[in-house]
Amino acid sequence: MYLRAVHAEPSIKALFDFITANPLGILTTAIFSPSYPFLQASHIPWVLNTISDDPDAPVKGRLRGHMARQNPQAKAIIEAASASSTQILQQDVMILFTGSHHHYVTPKFYTETKPATGKVVPTWNYAAAQVHGKATIYYDSSSEEMSQYLSQQIHDLSVLCETGVMGHGGDNGRPDPWNVSDAPDRYIDIMKKNIIGIEVSIESIGGKFKMSQEMGEKDREGIINGFHNLGSDVGTHLAGMVKECSEMKDAAKMKQ
Repeated sequence: MYLRAVHAEPSIKALFDFITANPLGILTTAIFSPSYPFLQASHIPWVLNTISDDPDAPVKGRLRGHMARQNPQAKAIIEAASASSTQILQQDVMILFTGSHHHYVTPKFYTETKPATGKVVPTWNYAAAQVHGKATIYYDSSSEEMSQYLSQQIHDLSVLCETGVMGHGGDNGRPDPWNVSDAPDRYIDIMKKNIIGIEVSIESIGGKFKMSQEMGEKDREGIINGFHNLGSDVGTHLAGMVKECSEMKDAAKMKQ
């Protein structure tokens, strides 16, 4: 990931918060296999367990997920993991998280530079975080370790999504959250046999909030107004993000 200084987020804690709020990540692997593509990627929702926000810590946290056993990427992963007595893939994996709100930025938003020089081009505003690390694979359906891992993973992911994503809490008129126990035990056992578990140790993490911080104050104001005028939820959210990042940039300059 290209981390231009003006856009880069230096706080690991802030990146952890971003991942928790945007748990759907794209798992990318590069595995040599006679049967499956070398590069593969899958969208997977993850549960984050933080360990340290110290950039020098060897492992900063763990991401827990699962994927369908019939997924060709899972088959390549199982093939590689079975060759390791530790069930840890020799190859690093990468997980990319992207914020749910992103949008094209038209040069017409630039109220200062465009009229003055015309030296502006379109771009795209977005937020993203990227994780690299080692993956431990739980794929032996007869293993009690795998069963326990998947039971915990499915429970924790359901809690995260039912409460954090859906807002289900059972109070103040909100619906009760769905629980794994709502489904028959036998059905859950069958589902567990059709997935594998993946636990990734976070060895490095980087991310950015690309929200027009590189532009001058007047242009940033034009971008904020332009997004507001879209009259959409995405536009309103991004207008707020650009404003927040602009204020952070200005505050940082004042401290210099």
